Amino acid sequence: MNHDLKKQEAKDLLDEMFAKRGYLLPYHRLLGESDPTLLRTYDSLYTRLTLDERVLTMKEREVVWIALIAITREKYAFFHFDRGVKAGMTNEEISDSAAIGAACESFDTIDLSHSAFDKWISKNAALERYCSIFDAARGGLPKAIAEVAGVVCQASRRSASGMRVHLVRAFEYGATREQIAEGLSYVLLHRGGPTMIDASRTWDEAASELGIPGPF
Repeated sequence: MNHDLKKQEAKDLLDEMFAKRGYLLPYHRLLGESDPTLLRTYDSLYTRLTLDERVLTMKEREVVWIALIAITREKYAFFHFDRGVKAGMTNEEISDSAAIGAACESFDTIDLSHSAFDKWISKNAALERYCSIFDAARGGLPKAIAEVAGVVCQASRRSASGMRVHLVRAFEYGATREQIAEGLSYVLLHRGGPTMIDASRTWDEAASELGIPGPF
């Protein structure tokens, strides 16, 4: 492609992306400069993953995203908070969403407590306390969507045990397979393909072992 035409294509695409999102990130400019076709393909994927309304409502989507952002400490994703407000989230709900991420991080400590100290701490006792921490963190958020966020947070950490806990609870509280699948699709964008492989495999194995709906 002619260099000038490539430059113009990149500029037009970046202008289009800015109009759609309200921001541009450094890697958008990098891809625009090096490969506008790749940037356009990526933008189509991003739009479908995070901008088009699918199964989750816009508000539910941002509950999941904010929990995921909090647990992965992704400070550059502040625009999801703005999207949450635009979708109708209060600051209280945003705080509860972030707290879900914090609660999910406690899972490893709770899990270790019964596996290493089972003479004193049973698995049921440990799980009961983890669920109490999680329920306190979610505040007034709907149980089903909070559990979808829990599945996604644990998937982002590649915690199969944590995912299994929240998968069971999500279905118990009425979440659908499609809602969980959409939530997990954010992991593909946010944490990459290898993490998504583990998440899909964990759900598939949990379905046959725990009698819950599977991913496919």
